This record gives sequence, C-alpha cells and structure tokens, in this order.
Amino acid sequence: EVRLAESGGGSAQAGGSLRLSCTISGDSEYVSRRCIVWFRRATGKGLEAVAGFRFDRGATYWDDSVNGRFAISGEGAKNTVTMEMNNLKPEDAGEYICAAGRSYHSCSSIRGTGDGVDFWGRGVQVTIIS
Repeated sequence: EVRLAESGGGSAQAGGSLRLSCTISGDSEYVSRRCIVWFRRATGKGLEAVAGFRFDRGATYWDDSVNGRFAISGEGAKNTVTMEMNNLKPEDAGEYICAAGRSYHSCSSIRGTGDGVDFWGRGVQVTIIS
C-alpha cells in the first residue's frame, strides 16, 4: 500500500508563492513507476488534475493556467514530489490533494476526475489573499 503525506500550503498573497510537498511511503519498489499527481478541489468546483510527476519520466501538466507559474519536481532519495507555486492567483485557491496513479501507468492515464488513481492523500488547503 502507498501512503501519501502532504505538507506545505497555507495562505499567501496574490502574486506570492507557496510550496506543496508530497512524501510517498510504502510500495517503494514501484513508487518510481507511478505518476504522483496534485489535484485541486476549488470551492464550488469539481476535482481537477493540476500537475503530475513520474520519477522515471518527469513532469506532466494538465492545467494550462499554471503554465510558467507552477513547477513540479521529484527527489527520489526522499520519495518526495514538490510543486512550487509562484505568482499565485485567486483561482489557485482550494484543497490540494496528492495522489498516486496505478503502477506502470503513465501520467497521461490519469483523468481529472481521479480515474486512474490508486491512492489518495488527505489534502492541504491553499488560500490566496487578494
């Protein structure tokens, strides 16, 4: 079983920055073969995939609105995937949830609805002060 522990988040001014980290434990043999995804659930909106990272393949971004502002990366030695969020906008606010896709499946197999995800973290809140 894969366990996902999120950290970071909180409040930031519009235009500011935050960092979200997801530390993965369990199933260590296959962690590098799973897409680790950050989802966002904004108030009044459904779940949407923001960015994902597979240690052996790199980054994938689903949300065009974060292009050039968010960067997702992984540190294999720490089994951690981090998403740097810069130039934050009010629409970036919401609950951010880390998830692990199915082993040996690409990030492109993940759907914004959460299809393709095997394991979920508990989520962290991001608030943007405008």
